[in-house]
Amino acid sequence: MKIKLSLLAFFFVTFSFAFQFQLSNDAEVSVLTFGPGKSLNDSFGHNAFRIKDKTKGIDIVYGYGQYDFDAPNFYLKFARGKLNYLISRHFFSDIFNYYSRENRTIKEQVLNLSIEQKQKLFNYLENNYKPENRKYLYDFFYDNCATKIRDVLSTITNNSISFEKPNDFEQRTFRDLIYEHVDKNSWGSLGIDIALGSVVDREASANEYMFLPKYIYSFFEVSKINGNVNLVKSSSILFKSKEEDSTSGFLLSPFIIFGLLSFVILFITFKDNKNGKQTKWLDISIFALTGLTGILLLFLWFGTDHTATWQNYNLLWAFPINVLIIGQLLKKDVRNWVKSYLKFLIIMLCLLTLHWIIEVQVFAITLIPLLIALALRYVYLVKFLSSKTKAY
Repeated sequence: MKIKLSLLAFFFVTFSFAFQFQLSNDAEVSVLTFGPGKSLNDSFGHNAFRIKDKTKGIDIVYGYGQYDFDAPNFYLKFARGKLNYLISRHFFSDIFNYYSRENRTIKEQVLNLSIEQKQKLFNYLENNYKPENRKYLYDFFYDNCATKIRDVLSTITNNSISFEKPNDFEQRTFRDLIYEHVDKNSWGSLGIDIALGSVVDREASANEYMFLPKYIYSFFEVSKINGNVNLVKSSSILFKSKEEDSTSGFLLSPFIIFGLLSFVILFITFKDNKNGKQTKWLDISIFALTGLTGILLLFLWFGTDHTATWQNYNLLWAFPINVLIIGQLLKKDVRNWVKSYLKFLIIMLCLLTLHWIIEVQVFAITLIPLLIALALRYVYLVKFLSSKTKAY
């Protein structure tokens, strides 16, 4: 059966490239919106075009969310923001079976396009699917599987679509929109909050909301063609996800883990203060962790093409130079300037708090226990080093 389907797909591809395939008057074009999945990369959902023509026996889905793991230097390109994504093409039956097995809701919006516009879209997608045209440089906010749907439709309708705001529209920042899909007390949210800079804390325009698949659906529902014709002719739910028992991972959540880590830091600091000593392995661990994190953030800001990682003030607590201080911490007697550097780190944490209060950048709430522990540890180290200086 699989061989027959593969042969059918092969002949369809061959003939559609060889000849301009003409859709019948019964052809329908729709936008599919798939609900979120369980993994982080599926948390935001997905969009795709569906072209269905019963007369010609066509029911094909085109999406812009495929990537090639076999691409040279895949992970390096992904990290640097230089990864090409691909347009995909599948039989609708295969797509439906896959997403229904994954228990992800499938919504369909049949578009109110003329036969000429349907044909133009079909030709556009077929041309886009050619090997030399399939790749595009992915951007999470501005060029992804959802924005492609909006932009391609605008192109084939000669920008005659006016995208209206849904009735429940509320102005939000990019980060707030991300929070609609990820739990703030999750490792995925923590990674996003640490990696993304203050540029995602500005309010998104109505048009920019459509980087998320669910807003493609809600905006399309109320949008018009030529100012007076509904873009969507009809909407339906093809598959509704079923309720699943969710196993709570609260005990392994970032807030609990960082809370325990902070307790250890504070407990050791209390013991050090009581005994008048310094637990060096703790300080080496702190400076190594914060320093290496800072180096990574600098790389994401200046060494990649990711626009969302610019102006990242997480560097106020994850300071890259911390790795250079480790050598001093290993010595029996540290230099006097280390005490001044620790005071500088305390000031940086105060600046981070100010940035948070005036909403220059929103930071991960799960980091709060760790940031408090770091501040108190730095204060103790200043006191401890000052007492050693006086002793000498």
